[in-house]
Amino acid sequence: MSPAPDYRRLAAVGPYFALDTAAAPGDAPPPGFRPLRELYDGGPDGPLAERVRIVAQRLGTAEPRVAASILHLGLAARFWSMGLGAAVLLGAVPSLEQAWLRIPDQGPIDLWTTPPEPATGRKLSDQLHEAVLVGQLEPLAAAVRSVVPLSGRLLLGNAASALAGTLRVLDAHAPGAARALAAEVLDRPPLAGTGTLHTGPRGTAFRRTSCCLYYRVGPGAGVCGDCCFTRPPASRRSRS
Repeated sequence: MSPAPDYRRLAAVGPYFALDTAAAPGDAPPPGFRPLRELYDGGPDGPLAERVRIVAQRLGTAEPRVAASILHLGLAARFWSMGLGAAVLLGAVPSLEQAWLRIPDQGPIDLWTTPPEPATGRKLSDQLHEAVLVGQLEPLAAAVRSVVPLSGRLLLGNAASALAGTLRVLDAHAPGAARALAAEVLDRPPLAGTGTLHTGPRGTAFRRTSCCLYYRVGPGAGVCGDCCFTRPPASRRSRS
């Protein structure tokens, strides 16, 4: 039997990739952690709604949907980083069904779990799709939409954009494996059609078919590098 993957190695890539694990199955999480599944408790009084309000305040926007989209994009990047990083660097994708999280004042959420059993006997793309897209991003999208009315197409675009962003980081570590795996996940439903991935000797690029709404943060925000727009759309007020 091969040894279990050492998921602690992922932290060397960056904080978005980190996954802390217990030293033994019976260990308790560190102080300040709560079950990850609680993040998906929707409604105006849930933890996700509170995070949307905090993000809106930090961005300086009065539009909850803008804050909700940016929050969703960051969380999607966190989950894809952990999943894709583990797949290409360790050869296994951990399940987060029993994971705990801690939300720091700044930076990505902290993730902790008992030593997870990696999925075996299936293609890595299937493992990644199941663990991240089905296991985390689908309930996350449902929770976000229970707090703020955002289109499903926008949230799928965020998920695809976050995966492409993770790929750009991993290009420096395992470009061949990371590109092939990301492309396979992007080509299958529900991410198929959310954008176009380009790969070449100079790296990777992605152009999504939707917009995350970041340009609405303020006049100087501009559009993201993978946005479907080449410049911020004119507001209804300026067109009237």
